[in-house]
Amino acid sequence: METLTVSSKFQIVIPKKLRENMNIKSGQKLVPMQKGNSIVLVKIGPLKGAFGFAKGMSTAGVRDHSERFD
Repeated sequence: METLTVSSKFQIVIPKKLRENMNIKSGQKLVPMQKGNSIVLVKIGPLKGAFGFAKGMSTAGVRDHSERFD
């Protein structure tokens, strides 16, 4: 298991082997999510393929309609 270091700008480098295995390209968008004590990076793909990827995720802290459109 590799260890990542967070830079002074809070950046990390995804190891080359993992980038290749996951087919992650430069400039590609990833969605960061917290799951317990972990940070999960999810590749953004076609919307159809992403349906249901966040099933079971907590919605605690999500603003309701009235807060978004004040």
